[in-house]
Amino acid sequence: MDPWVWWLIAAVGLGIPLVVTAMPEFGMFAVGAVAGAVVAALGGGTVVQVLVFALVSVALIAVVRPIAARHRNQRPQLASGVDALRGRQAVVLERVDGTGGRIKLAGEVWSARTLDGDQVYEVGQQVDVVEIDGATAVVI
Repeated sequence: MDPWVWWLIAAVGLGIPLVVTAMPEFGMFAVGAVAGAVVAALGGGTVVQVLVFALVSVALIAVVRPIAARHRNQRPQLASGVDALRGRQAVVLERVDGTGGRIKLAGEVWSARTLDGDQVYEVGQQVDVVEIDGATAVVI
């Protein structure tokens, strides 16, 4: 069997743990094995094949892994769900105080309460949503 076939078998073998464990490093080694297969198909010697495999694998790990880690640790840029409602303005529909009330937020009627229990907002006032606590908007 030709050496390039062995490299492709190795690439598939390295791709299996990538799928099973979701560790991207195995994928980078699989790409290195494909690069070794290309060198073997072009007639490169065994030493050159192994060097290309090692260089491509290490280069991918050195370059791609830090970028992936940086993106994994970032917060999503687009807020959705209740996270998207924080900081929005709402209109008071029923008097809002520390015990409750109603507001119109993002086109929907929400139950609301004030962050400061002594604060009171009357009908028609604009309020800012600080957080969402269950199905209740906490406003200031």
